[in-house]
Amino acid sequence: MDHFKNIENLYFIGIGGIGMSALARYFNSLGKQVAGYDKTSTVLTRALEEEGIQVFYKDEIEVIPDNFRNTENTLIVYTPAIPKDSKQHNYFIQKEFQLKKRAVVLGMVTQGVFTLAVAGTHGKTTTTAILGHLLKETGAKVTAFLGGISEDIQSNLILKGNEVMVVEADEFDRSFLNLSPNIAAITSMDADHLDIYGSPEKLIESFNYFAALIPENGTLFVKNGLPLKGGTIGIEDNADYSAQNITVKNGTYHFDLITPTQIIEGLRFSLPGKHNLLNAITALAIAIHYGSPTNELARALYSFKGVNRRFTYRLKTPDRVLIDDYAHHPAEIAAVHQAVREMHPGKKVIAVFQPHLFSRTKDFADDFAESLSKFDEVRLLDIYPARELPMEGVTSEWLLHKIKNQNKKLIDKDQIINELNLSESPVIVMMGAGDIGEEIIKVEKYFKNEN
Repeated sequence: MDHFKNIENLYFIGIGGIGMSALARYFNSLGKQVAGYDKTSTVLTRALEEEGIQVFYKDEIEVIPDNFRNTENTLIVYTPAIPKDSKQHNYFIQKEFQLKKRAVVLGMVTQGVFTLAVAGTHGKTTTTAILGHLLKETGAKVTAFLGGISEDIQSNLILKGNEVMVVEADEFDRSFLNLSPNIAAITSMDADHLDIYGSPEKLIESFNYFAALIPENGTLFVKNGLPLKGGTIGIEDNADYSAQNITVKNGTYHFDLITPTQIIEGLRFSLPGKHNLLNAITALAIAIHYGSPTNELARALYSFKGVNRRFTYRLKTPDRVLIDDYAHHPAEIAAVHQAVREMHPGKKVIAVFQPHLFSRTKDFADDFAESLSKFDEVRLLDIYPARELPMEGVTSEWLLHKIKNQNKKLIDKDQIINELNLSESPVIVMMGAGDIGEEIIKVEKYFKNEN
């Protein structure tokens, strides 16, 4: 923590981001002055404001408070998603403030502390949240930086001490190469973020660099089958840590965990989908290896409530089910489909999907079409651009043509509720990483008022 000894003020540009807000909360807990800018007010930025963190929604220099204008004791933290013409960002550069990317600051925070890091193109947020929960519930002095809002604490930061840190290691912009993990896991290495990497090979190379950051006395866990050396994680297979004797009762998985040294029987886990079960096994493997008391892990695992927008049930009545998921990659959509069919067999399912990024839609259009075609009905929203400008020919209409379903349609956000009312499918899945999250809240309110 000596890195921040002379820093009294931290200003975050893009403070509403999931990783940025966790860091803002962390420094606020240390008694530093924390403020920041984001372009829109969200549930998360409002939560930060309630915690005493100032958030500004105008990218203007005059809104920056005076105490954040001292170059000596102020650190500016920014996200790579900030546009080049950001007035505040350019002001801080021009005035020669200390500016650091979020990933660098996270690396500095965890330096010198025993660190458990979870990487992978999917699964890392849920795995990190389960791991942080397991450590917290079994008495570890843990600080955990999560890439999503854990339903247990309604936050993306666990603060229970500083003997061990749990971090989500993000491959976007090669962020995770700033970390120094003692124990790490890689949950998956599917191609993604090709706008940054250019090719799947470069992405895999980056994961290899991440694995190389682990010291000789450290440990790497990998999903069984990945081309990396490490302890293996799997389901009903020969992995070092493998779930066996799996049954589903009332929407809960019951299973035994085989480890290299023992069998832990009678584990229960309530998040639907084999992908989530794999995340749980990864978290258990790291916790066991770290030294968590195994006799307490069953209770801790069963008490985990989930991560917001990761197969979150917004509504669950005999007539209608509304599931909310952050899925924005074809493999994630396929995983949601597997989970929904396992939990709601024989029921028709309508998927409402908002594609995220023009580049990702272009790179994986055929795979998106294949995974979306598995649902009974599909409703597509326009592409959420996030940090990108439109690309010629890359539209939701273009993607819609590739989807094989007969029952498919391109709709606007204000048509969602009407379309769901007209649908014969009792199970609704709304997916995407853009502002569809705000739309889901409206749909939930509508159907709850109707009942």
